[in-house]
Amino acid sequence: MLHLIINPNSRKTQKHLKAIEKKLRDEGAEYEICAGGSKEETRRIAGELSRSPSTIVAVGGDGTLNDVLSGIAVMENVTLGLVPLGTGNDFAKAANIPAGVKALDLILHSEPKPTDYLQCGEGMRSMNIAGLGIDVDILERCYHMHGSAKGKYFRSLLVSLRKYAGQKVRVTADGNTFEEVAFIAAVCNGRYFGGGIPICMPAEMGDGKLDLVVIGCPKRSKIPLLLMKLMRGKILTEPIARHILCDAACIEQEGEYIQLDGELVRSKVLDACVVHGKLNMYRG
Repeated sequence: MLHLIINPNSRKTQKHLKAIEKKLRDEGAEYEICAGGSKEETRRIAGELSRSPSTIVAVGGDGTLNDVLSGIAVMENVTLGLVPLGTGNDFAKAANIPAGVKALDLILHSEPKPTDYLQCGEGMRSMNIAGLGIDVDILERCYHMHGSAKGKYFRSLLVSLRKYAGQKVRVTADGNTFEEVAFIAAVCNGRYFGGGIPICMPAEMGDGKLDLVVIGCPKRSKIPLLLMKLMRGKILTEPIARHILCDAACIEQEGEYIQLDGELVRSKVLDACVVHGKLNMYRG
């Protein structure tokens, strides 16, 4: 039995739901549709399903996947699937999960793989990337804009590039501490954020390690060049970039928010550790 957790308020989900159900019926798969509709309801449903052995399929974007992951009460009971229907689908890109109905072929015809996730404090998890810096500044601006998700993100990006002055952080990784005025500070399980931006191409979601990336804040005149390197997946070659492979990392900041898989959470501290070998997931 596949338990599909959907957001019934998502137009994109409603647009694809008939095709998803047709595919499942044609394949003879048993399934049920579980309507979340809010973070709290999605997490509650995932928690209840995980009390016994279950195959749970998140239908949506990185935010829906994060809500499902964060709601799971007994990780060892769950086999997790994803049908990517979000705006960015950043985790799916790193996990080689095709968008839409094609993702069901992985779930129906392949074996799940052990997959890491990040525990980011009590009740907080990240499947993909958690962090702070200009990405949080962009997301904060998005929440005060109207329009499509892509349009809001692009407009917010342009404003943040003009105004963002860096975030002072204190970073501890496996017992070693340093301070930085950061453009970006993130812990990575996946490789992409912000709708396909390759922040950490070396990241592997099954290696039992988290990838800590801290990018120092450049002079404003250097930002265009930095962005070009970032978009090409070459940011880690820059002298102002630090990439540390570790088991755990703590990032303390003066700001008020962090982001977990693109969702804002009020916290001055991002305290993350990798959880290895407890989650089985259908991925490429």
